[in-house]
Amino acid sequence: MSRRKAALLALAAVLLPQAAGSAAAAEKAAILLPGSINDQSWNANGYQGAERLKAKGWEVAYSENVAPADMAEAMRDYAGRGYGLVIGHTGRFLSAAQQVGPDYPKTVFVVGSGSAGAGTNVASIDYDNAQFGYLMGVLAAKMSKTGKVGSVNGLEGLPNVVAQVGGFRKGAKSVDPAIEVKVVYIQNMEDAAEAKEAALSLIAGGADFIFGKLNAGQAGIIQAAKEKGVMASGRSLGHSAIAPEAVATNIIEKWGDMYGSAGDAAKAGTLGGKFQVYGLGTPGSTGADFAYQDGTPFNPKVPAEAVAALEAARAKLASGAIKVEVTRADARGGV
Repeated sequence: MSRRKAALLALAAVLLPQAAGSAAAAEKAAILLPGSINDQSWNANGYQGAERLKAKGWEVAYSENVAPADMAEAMRDYAGRGYGLVIGHTGRFLSAAQQVGPDYPKTVFVVGSGSAGAGTNVASIDYDNAQFGYLMGVLAAKMSKTGKVGSVNGLEGLPNVVAQVGGFRKGAKSVDPAIEVKVVYIQNMEDAAEAKEAALSLIAGGADFIFGKLNAGQAGIIQAAKEKGVMASGRSLGHSAIAPEAVATNIIEKWGDMYGSAGDAAKAGTLGGKFQVYGLGTPGSTGADFAYQDGTPFNPKVPAEAVAALEAARAKLASGAIKVEVTRADARGGV
């Protein structure tokens, strides 16, 4: 066995507990995660998909901390062991799925936050990042007292990052065309210390609302906002718990719903080759929603006027009255 193969198997593919007597008949699904399921962010949301598939009767395994160099081999390993559904929980898995897919036509490969389907058995699913980025931009602009807001992100150029960051800039500008929206990209989605330093630099420049799309690094944005007394957005209820006074709301991504739907479609043979986007006005799931705490969408500190502006924009997005078209230039770094 090669050293790389041994390291890959050491990624700890964990099989979720299955009800007694049901495992032999269950179809098998695997979810591959780029980070830890305990990050209170992207990977924790992806793990909800594993739990949802298990509840639907699948035998489910998952692997954490799958490095980019190992993504294709990890997918190949699960497919070779008879897994009928293999999910890579980041758009970075797309090239791996496209590479491996033709060799395992009986396996459906799904890329969470991917941007394209391929062949007959490679699909991508995502929520409408542009819509939710736009809404957060509206909220940030309505709350800002300095006329300056910021955003800290990773994976510059990745399609869903472009969509959300560009949507944020456009949403803020829709409220105040003169508002300063400064975007910073960092190297590592998991690095909370790097994210905190980037957020602190934006706050030092006058930004009083910090948005972001990171994994474990999102906690760094929250810590910076807490220390400096400004507002920020999170990606899980755990972020509200870190700094209840500093988090305006969280974009809660409904990966449990989306992966559950993908599992149903995979069984029905209607998923392969597609790029499915869930958003406001789409049937089945909106793909995401806002939550500050259970049952509470926004921090009580968020002004009613700001919430009303967001809800008005949400209704127009759902009806098609507003369509968010984003380019790479909209998501550029800098002002």
